[in-house]
Amino acid sequence: MYGSGIIKGMGVTLKHFVETYVEDLKLVFKGGRYNDKYMAERQGPKARGIFTVQYPEEKLPVPENFRYIPFLVFDTQKNEDKCTSCGICAKVCPPQCIWIVRTNDPKTNRPVPQPAQFTIDATICMSCGLCAEFCPFDAIKMDHDYELSTFERFTTLVFDKARLTKPDTYHAAIHPTDWARELQDAAEAARKDAEKAAAAAAKKAAAAAKAAEAAKPGGEAKPAA
Repeated sequence: MYGSGIIKGMGVTLKHFVETYVEDLKLVFKGGRYNDKYMAERQGPKARGIFTVQYPEEKLPVPENFRYIPFLVFDTQKNEDKCTSCGICAKVCPPQCIWIVRTNDPKTNRPVPQPAQFTIDATICMSCGLCAEFCPFDAIKMDHDYELSTFERFTTLVFDKARLTKPDTYHAAIHPTDWARELQDAAEAARKDAEKAAAAAAKKAAAAAKAAEAAKPGGEAKPAA
């Protein structure tokens, strides 16, 4: 088991090593030169073989399922937060780094399905993604922003609702597969609601037609008292 893993790892290293010289030989046979343009291509994110990414000027593409500090999704169609402050994300959070304050109606003092405050401590968050997985409203998602280094931790790395909220267009851009699934689920739910409404309307119309038929002269006789 361990021997096969070592062999596979050495094979990957050997592949990158060979591809490095193959790319250089391609340049030589094409009559190219080691200029700035070539070095930019050889040391870019799309290069093959052994290469160096000139960070932060160059950055490797982030996989769609990469997860880091969560963010709240703002519905641009309804112009409102998707979060209903149900608190499920805070309950399932293993390090307990999420704090939610629910909004109350000032007239009735009853809770309103909107968060007044939503705070995530990024110094505690382990980026497990359970909050996004268990959210029943798809209101919280995992971000791709991993550049969070700072010289202090107690203010900059404690995210409030304003910093956490991002539009659903941003979610669609970094999670296209997840966004397509949500659109499909919404369309399916709308189709089922339309079918239920049509069935209820047809049942109501049939009952009204039956009542009108019974009210006609010579219609269905009413049962004796």
